[in-house]
Amino acid sequence: MALEIKKLVECPGLNPGLTVKVTEMGNIIEVQYMSRRNTKATIQMLPGGNEYIELSSGEIKEVIHHETRADLKKSLARTFANARGIINTNITDVNKVRWITLTYAENMQDTVQLYDDFKKFNMRFQTFCKNNNYGKAEYIVMMEPQGRGAWHCHLLYIFLELVKAPYIENKTLRDIWGHGFVKIKKLDNVDNVGAYLTAYLGDMDITELKNGEIVGQQLKEVEIEEDGKTLKKYYVKGARLKLYPVNFNMIRYSRGIKKPISELISQKDAEKKVSAATLTYEKTVMLKDTENNFESIINTKYYNRIRQKNQDITKSN
Repeated sequence: MALEIKKLVECPGLNPGLTVKVTEMGNIIEVQYMSRRNTKATIQMLPGGNEYIELSSGEIKEVIHHETRADLKKSLARTFANARGIINTNITDVNKVRWITLTYAENMQDTVQLYDDFKKFNMRFQTFCKNNNYGKAEYIVMMEPQGRGAWHCHLLYIFLELVKAPYIENKTLRDIWGHGFVKIKKLDNVDNVGAYLTAYLGDMDITELKNGEIVGQQLKEVEIEEDGKTLKKYYVKGARLKLYPVNFNMIRYSRGIKKPISELISQKDAEKKVSAATLTYEKTVMLKDTENNFESIINTKYYNRIRQKNQDITKSN
């Protein structure tokens, strides 16, 4: 299947008669327009999972098993979009959230032990919350590989039963964790937590890279608050992606976590939903499948319900 994806600088005129897909994720609303939707399957997997058949030609092809998640661009895009959606759907008030990073003292590279250690930590933490009348804390956990091969956990605890998340001393959490270090960071002034946090899953601090690995790579500068001081850090975009194992589930969450809600509605109804929100991001791409004579323009817009109007719109075209 020869699928081409081309970014467009400008969005062509949209057909107002077509429905759009609206996904509500807490304070974030995604509106996606497609000039044509492909509702037919183009391939069919064969028994064994190593071959598939092209339905248009009848040709049988071998499934290519990629070595790293960096090769699986479609899968990675879906994974990161899913993580952003889950986070934004459940975090509409950062005052109810504690963002915690759990780090190993040793160079721990076993992903099975990683999740086992987290499960045991969460059980101990929930007992701690119950004993202190904090109620149950729902969680979203994202696993991240470091440049040296070690793993650590980015963990969001959401205290829905409280007006504000409780203050917990670093030493208390470190003792509950028991495998190394703990860092607690603020999410103050962050109105798109999903986008803010998932950047950590793909980009890498240049201090983690070996000499020469930043040549030709795209850098981004980020200002962070540490110990009351504003510091500048530099990250290499996408450098961490190659470290994720194939089929590794980088994000998990508790049962009480809600999923984003999507629906197909008219463009007029979509405009009503976002009328009080601020447009913050827009991109347009053209999809072309020459073998199946399929072509579609996809325009995606993101709106923020709590961001003030008249701010700059970010475009990725």
